[in-house]
Amino acid sequence: MVKKVAKRGTKRAASQPEADNSDSEGHATVIEQAIAGDASQPSPAGPAPGTEPYPPPNPPPTDRPVRVYADGIFDLFHFGHARALEQAKKSFPDVHLLVGVCNDEVTHRNKGKTVMTEGERYEALRHCRWVDEVVPDAPWHITEEFLDAHAIDFVAHDALPYADVTGASDDVYGFVKRLGRFKETQRTEGVSTSDLILRIVKDYNEYVLRNLSRGYSRKDLGVSLLKEKRIKASASMRDFSARMRDGRLRVADGIRKHMNPRLRVLPAEVERNVKDFATSVESLVDKVASGDLGVELIENMDRLVSGFIGNFERRYSRFEKSIKSLGRNMRRNSQPLLQSP
Repeated sequence: MVKKVAKRGTKRAASQPEADNSDSEGHATVIEQAIAGDASQPSPAGPAPGTEPYPPPNPPPTDRPVRVYADGIFDLFHFGHARALEQAKKSFPDVHLLVGVCNDEVTHRNKGKTVMTEGERYEALRHCRWVDEVVPDAPWHITEEFLDAHAIDFVAHDALPYADVTGASDDVYGFVKRLGRFKETQRTEGVSTSDLILRIVKDYNEYVLRNLSRGYSRKDLGVSLLKEKRIKASASMRDFSARMRDGRLRVADGIRKHMNPRLRVLPAEVERNVKDFATSVESLVDKVASGDLGVELIENMDRLVSGFIGNFERRYSRFEKSIKSLGRNMRRNSQPLLQSP
């Protein structure tokens, strides 16, 4: 752990007389010793909060299982939680792991709303293979009295200093470290409850549509009628756009399969019109998703999209038959009907 030492500058008043050379040499010696790391010279600012040296952990008991305590919220219990508890369980050869879980009232007051209720969080911990005992209604800040009441030998947590929400302490586990009853664990990077919630919030419309398709009502999801229509219309337009793209690819494949490679099938103007139409469809999808379209169009979007797709597929089918017929005629003739310039 790297210690940060604050640097103090000194400003001499204009009326202050200059020090003699011996004082200057003495000051220079002190500065040189400080830069060199002379342990005999105390740091002027002291160690940074949470970085003060702590005594090594106490020796564990040998005549019984070591009682190790880990606490947390454990909302949306995930493998990062499980890995931390695994480290606590394996911190000594024989461990009885107690896991403290804060209740809803304490958690909502100090951290915010949880997805799972306190009962669901307790039960999730009881089904973790590393947990021997769940301590419900755990305190937000543990005390020495709490540790003694539960005969806790060590507290397992990552070593980062966690400040008291009241501002009374820079590290709520500081006193445990000073007692030699702290056992460090490592966090699992890349996964947290906040990360999981962020994924849901980021793809909010997708998850609303997912639950609507599984039988939940808009009232169950807390979604207004207009919002429901917009989400469904946006999904329909995305499906429509994908089907249009697939249709264009099928047409292109049909042209390559049935026509002479030297034949120009579509004029350049037609190709530009197709591209402009595709751009218009994509713009319409964006307007539906953002809610810029009128309510009437959104409410009838499913019917309009279904009708347009059906009409497009019928026209494509006729076009494909024409391409196949033209290809057969070209193969029967020795010369192509039209040649590219």
